[in-house]
Amino acid sequence: MSSEVKGEAFVHSDENILEVSHLKKYFPIKGGFFGGVTGSVKAVDDVSFSIKRGTTMGLVGESGCGKSTTGRTILRLIEKTDGTVLFNGQDVNALDKKQMRDMRAKMQIIFQDPYSSLSPRLPIGEIIGEAVREHGLVDKSAFDSYVTRVMKDCGLQEYHKDRYPHEFSGGQRQRICIARALALNPEFIVCDEPVSALDVSIQAQIINLLRELQETRNLTYLFISHDLSVVEHISDTIGVMYLGGLVETGETDDIFSNPLHPYTKALFSAIPMPDPDIKKERILLEGDIPSPANPPSGCKFHTRCKDCMEICKKEAPKPKDVGNGHFVKCHLYDK
Repeated sequence: MSSEVKGEAFVHSDENILEVSHLKKYFPIKGGFFGGVTGSVKAVDDVSFSIKRGTTMGLVGESGCGKSTTGRTILRLIEKTDGTVLFNGQDVNALDKKQMRDMRAKMQIIFQDPYSSLSPRLPIGEIIGEAVREHGLVDKSAFDSYVTRVMKDCGLQEYHKDRYPHEFSGGQRQRICIARALALNPEFIVCDEPVSALDVSIQAQIINLLRELQETRNLTYLFISHDLSVVEHISDTIGVMYLGGLVETGETDDIFSNPLHPYTKALFSAIPMPDPDIKKERILLEGDIPSPANPPSGCKFHTRCKDCMEICKKEAPKPKDVGNGHFVKCHLYDK
């Protein structure tokens, strides 16, 4: 059995560790004399996808398109407005407080800014081991050796335990964040732009570390990024987001070799080429990104699309399967 979005249907599969169906997250807008709710920001608007166990899905798109909000809503760091999130077939949003506490050990996150996500008052050994102690994963006698082993797996040394975050470089701090996430022995990790704040040479080290850990620990990643070259390197599948919704999903090779949605084509045309002799036509998008508080009718991209048709302004496109699990939401591919 496979899991995929077919029109509005969603099929469950045991090989998927995560299945997201029609996920929505709206933030209320308050205003007026009495401070009532006057509208909502549709940060995540009807998103559906699945991730197979042991693989990486890259989530890409412009800043403000809802990538990070999607990841945090999946983990219930913020509560959903609507939709379903299944982790190992279990509805995450149906869990009570105690069940969710146990689930958090299996679902972790690596944040974008390693410095602001680390407490400046705690030494590294305590930052990494705090949740291990809280969840009772190992005996007291084995605690120190366990933390040391996790640190070494992430390229940190034992003598780093007594140091504080400000004593480390950006790359080392991100290794600390990775170690903190791995310490709970999770199955699934949301990587929220984990290398965007790092130098290019350090980015490569962190990406290689994440891939190595995935192989040795059978981890599954949702890798959120706006850097398409990084996503191409680490991801098995890709989802392209625009204004709160997915416009194209599929295997990495398929999407990079044959991008279909006009927005995906525009994004990919901006990827710099390492060979200066190769010239690539840059697709420039006209206009500004519409407000998620007042998205356009029909296809949300139609206000910036050079291929816009009359139907695009009135009717939102449904996902179309163009083969090999490659889905696109665009009226250009209506049959």
